[in-house]
Amino acid sequence: MNFEGKAVIITGAAGGIGKEVVRKLANAQAKVVLVDVNEDAIKAVQKELGLTEANSLVVKADVSNEAEVKSYVDQTISKFGRVDGFVNNAGVEGPAKSIEEITEKDFDFVYGINVKGVLYGLKYVLPVMKEQKSGSIVNTSSVAGLIGSPNMALYNSSKHAVMGLNKVAAAEAAAFNVRVNTVNPGVINTQMMRNIESNVAAGSAEGAKAAQTAYNDAVPMKRYGEPQEVANVIAFLLSDEASYVSSSSYTIDGGLYNV
Repeated sequence: MNFEGKAVIITGAAGGIGKEVVRKLANAQAKVVLVDVNEDAIKAVQKELGLTEANSLVVKADVSNEAEVKSYVDQTISKFGRVDGFVNNAGVEGPAKSIEEITEKDFDFVYGINVKGVLYGLKYVLPVMKEQKSGSIVNTSSVAGLIGSPNMALYNSSKHAVMGLNKVAAAEAAAFNVRVNTVNPGVINTQMMRNIESNVAAGSAEGAKAAQTAYNDAVPMKRYGEPQEVANVIAFLLSDEASYVSSSSYTIDGGLYNV
């Protein structure tokens, strides 16, 4: 896959999956826009991957803030003149709590990033792509967007919301030659999974290790996925190789959830 001359925005670019998407696309000659709330972390990714000022842009942004989302899109247009790809990837796992324990603060935090962040990204990227009459968007949901898990109501329901937004965006964009798809990672070897393991174990190191073993054993392939395996699918969906693929959902979970 060759992305030479194409500009791609990646939110959550400092995270495990986001960083590997940046690496994959940069290696394929894309111009990459690294968006994350942690500016030091994305600058470190930019440096580690040997990205230059000519082929990359670092933007600190809180995706739950509409003005900051508009700003990262505007900055992309200002520097690169277009948006060919958008990886709407930023997300948080939130607390592991039963429904009756969830607070308004918990809700606002998880839905602010996982739902508002995705919605605002679509709101400001779609008009650019529609005007270009081209573009590909990949929204990062999760297998949690396909199932229900005890004590993960906010994460699960927010990822179900991403699936709904994806379907609507794909329907609205198709006539403009703009494609919109989701990826649904399962247990992937990232810091987010370390957080989930710790959360379900109530902070116990021993319990977190037991949770990791249980997740691992539940996967038919008997291992966690790696971030680059998710990045490979995302890159395919962004590429011209997937030119007739839209409104689809790609589960990347080693066969864990047969739904």
